[in-house]
Amino acid sequence: RLCAGRSRPPSIGALISPRSDRCGRSSSTSSRSLLPPPDVGGARLTPRRIATSLAGLVLAAGLLLWALRGVHLDEVLRHIRSARPLPLLVAVVLATVTYPLRLVRWRLLLRHEDGSAIPSMPLWHAVAIGFMANNVLPFRAGEIVRLIVATRLTGVRFTATLSSVAVERIFDGLTVLGMMGFALLASDLPPDIAVGGVPVSHAAQVAGIIVVAALVGAILVVAFPIAAERLVRRVLPAGSFADRIIRMIEGIRQGLAALRSPALLAGVVFWSIVLWFVNAYTFYVAFKAFGIPVDLLGAFLLQGILVLGISVQLTPGYLGQFEASIVAALALYGIPNDLASSYAIAYHGATFLPIVLLGVWSLARTPVALTELRGP
Repeated sequence: RLCAGRSRPPSIGALISPRSDRCGRSSSTSSRSLLPPPDVGGARLTPRRIATSLAGLVLAAGLLLWALRGVHLDEVLRHIRSARPLPLLVAVVLATVTYPLRLVRWRLLLRHEDGSAIPSMPLWHAVAIGFMANNVLPFRAGEIVRLIVATRLTGVRFTATLSSVAVERIFDGLTVLGMMGFALLASDLPPDIAVGGVPVSHAAQVAGIIVVAALVGAILVVAFPIAAERLVRRVLPAGSFADRIIRMIEGIRQGLAALRSPALLAGVVFWSIVLWFVNAYTFYVAFKAFGIPVDLLGAFLLQGILVLGISVQLTPGYLGQFEASIVAALALYGIPNDLASSYAIAYHGATFLPIVLLGVWSLARTPVALTELRGP
């Protein structure tokens, strides 16, 4: 339904107001700024949008061709046709289960200002719609969509939502790298294995340093909020801009609430381990569908290489990046490119559809419209 007096959908800035309706009208009961992202324009096709889409498609095609270089397509199709359906179906179910696990962990991280829990369904819709968007848009646009939907449906500060997702990524990195390091130490692989000329252990160490530094920074914000506020007041002149920075810090602290509670922190650690163990086990089960002789430790290592390979999303649905990372990881175990490519394509395609359907269902169940999630 069109909003009276409006010729186009409301801006993102209006949508993430905690008391805004579908038309973007905001209640006067709260004047607190949520520091929303700027309005990014209408839903029409623009040269920038066209260029972004074309760049994503070109990158996807290039990476997919690189991953499939020297591969015999007839052999790839033969391997896919001969795959055992039951293990592949189980892998799809397990991969889909990781999204509810993300929801459980996110509810521990993102809380109302009084510390109370947020209902599950609004956050589930944000998870489903966000990951659906990641599968059809490049450059991790789905993460922005997820933030907008969560703020739109819960009324939580945008900065708090953003901070909670940032903490998620920190614990994701620590967990995946920990499993990857365990696999490197416990497996029979040589310690100097490399992917694309880059030693796997070196890449893991660099990523670990970055993740730990981010965690330390988050802890400092939580531990010394008054010092941060005093620093802002000292550096910036009094006025609305300084006040907005202070409110941003307050929102960040709200999003990092789990770091102040031992019980919540323990829950986040526990569910991070469960989430990524299930995710790795999904790869292991799918190995059985293709007769790939790689153990669970190999699945841990593959998962780590994959996460590093797609850490910067360049293509819609990680197309090409996903396949190239899987093929490179399985090459460490001597798996032929034809078989590895078959596994990567089948796994990616089979696990792609469920979250897209769940995202579409969530869009249909919420007051959020596609036009409200327009990108740059």
